[in-house]
This record gives sequence, structure tokens and C-alpha cells, in this order.
Amino acid sequence: MRAAVMTAPGEVRVEDRPEPKIIEPTDAIVRLAATCICGSDLWPYRGIEKIDGPRPMGHEYAGIVEAVGADVRTVRPGQFVVGSFFASDNTCEICRAGYQSSCVRRESAAPGGAQAERMRVPLADGTLVATPDLPGDDLIPSLLAVSDVLGTGWFAAVAAQAGPGKTVAVVGDGAVGLLGVLAARQLGAERIIAMSRHETRQKLALDYGATDIVTERGDDGVARIKDLTDGLGAHSVIEAVGTQESMMQAIRSTRPGGHVGYVGVTHDVVLPGMDLFFSHVHLHGGPAPVRRFLPDLIDLVWNRRIDPGKVFDLALPLAQAADGYTAMDERRAIKVLLHP
Repeated sequence: MRAAVMTAPGEVRVEDRPEPKIIEPTDAIVRLAATCICGSDLWPYRGIEKIDGPRPMGHEYAGIVEAVGADVRTVRPGQFVVGSFFASDNTCEICRAGYQSSCVRRESAAPGGAQAERMRVPLADGTLVATPDLPGDDLIPSLLAVSDVLGTGWFAAVAAQAGPGKTVAVVGDGAVGLLGVLAARQLGAERIIAMSRHETRQKLALDYGATDIVTERGDDGVARIKDLTDGLGAHSVIEAVGTQESMMQAIRSTRPGGHVGYVGVTHDVVLPGMDLFFSHVHLHGGPAPVRRFLPDLIDLVWNRRIDPGKVFDLALPLAQAADGYTAMDERRAIKVLLHP
């Protein structure tokens, strides 16, 4: 089969790789209807995260089950499924508490990469959720978004306690931040402030429910959030970048007693203890437990109440994956969908 492999920073190739096979009786093989490039894939692409040898890429996926192991009970061949980027048993004590991304049996849901024609999914019963029927092509981008960026943006909004009567600020205008806007609106937030300098992303944020746009960053961005909130800061702040600047901007934009939901994969983030101590800000986040939200989010997409697939503003054949990485790296695309 064909699959995208990162061989070095800035170098992505689509190569012939071995077809995935059932290894454990809890595995499933999924033929991918669509996959995509994640903002976190850009960390190794830019050389910020080290690559030790060729790396099969991708962890977002939706497609049709082709085969299952002997112990799989909840999905069957022929079903269209969506899964999270971490495989989980969904039965352990941590999973039952809603943190499947810290399952005691956690492992990558795409050990061979998901930017491919097929993939092996471990712990299929706990990881995959089937749609009510086979979806039309128009629903596939939104179902793909559920597998990571929507689930992650949703977790960020939940962790930030976005809800009725709340003002929510969103730091980061990538796909996760934009879908954090959508999530905050669905959760009933009264006011949603999107922080973005890019016109196309601003338009999508407004379409997803943002009420205000802030173009400033850093201290100027914090000052602007304070100006919009009577000097207090937002009740809830979504941090969807993962840098020192974005994290501190999020914390300082939050009012005392408020909540920060952070889901940007952190790189060299150090929290100053005294600033945090006197902020009276709640911090909660980490790898999103997407599996917790999959049934409800699939239902919202299936019944066309939300359209998260609009974050895909560039679709390419899998064979052109390298072009997709370049487009996202250069911010010419918010998020790139790859199809077989």
C-alpha cells in the first residue's frame, strides 16, 4: 500500500509499505476513506521535534472496517468507523472516568501511520465507533475532523468550562482553535473571542460562532482581552498552540477563578510559579480524550447540526502529501485532507 513517511525535517515521501495485518485478536484493519495532516505533524517537519529514522505519519482517520481480530465484538467488516488517535480499552478505571487518552493500556491508534491507504487499529472495541450507516461523501470530511481536531477542540472547551453566560477566548487560529470556537458555541458560551491575524481564519471563526476578533498577540493581546471584559479577563480560555508565548497569553487573559483548557502540544513551555500562584487560574488539559466525545460528536455531524469539515480548505490525493505539508507549513492552508 501507499503511505506517507517523513524521512527528515522538511522531507515527506509517499512510499510503498507493507499492508497492515491483524497482529492481536483485538485489532481491526481499516481502509481509509480520508486522512489528513495535523498541526502537530509540523513539529518534526520543522525540525523542532527530533526524528529518529523514517517515520510513518498520521493519526487522524475515518474509513471502512475490512477485517477484525477474533476478540473484536463492537465493530464488524463493512462498517464505517471513526477512532481517536490513542487506542484505549474504554473499560479501565481511567477510561470510565473519561480520560481514555491515559488508558492503562494506551498505545498509538495508528502504529503504522494513518496517512496511508489502510491502517491497523489496536484495541478496536474501545477505540472505534461506527456511524449509523455508510455516510455520503459530503459527510466524510466532518467525520474525519471528529477523530482529532474537533474532539480536541471540544475537550479544550470542556476543560475551560465554556458554557452559558461565559466569555471564552481562543488562543490559536489553527484547526483546533477554530473548532474550539465551534465547541464553545455548541456548549452555549455567550461571547467568544477568537485571536487571529488571518482573514480567512477570522471568517471561519465568525462562521463557527465567534463574536469578536482580536488581532494582537502577547501583552497587547492580553490587554485587548481585558479591554473587552471590563478589565477582568475571560471566564474560559482555550490554548491551542503549545508555545511559551501562547500559554502565558492564555493564562494572563483569564480572570481570577477562570479556567484555561490547554491542548496545544507543548514545546519548551515553562510556567513561572509566582505568576501562576497569584493568577488564581485553573489549568486543565493535555492529550484530548477524544473517545469520550466520539458518540455525541458523530451524532451532531450525522444529523448535520455542525460542519467541522469546513476546516479542510485544501484536499489532495495521498500521493501529494508532501505538497500538503508545505501548504500547512507556509500557512497557505488551515488543514489539509488527503484522500486515496
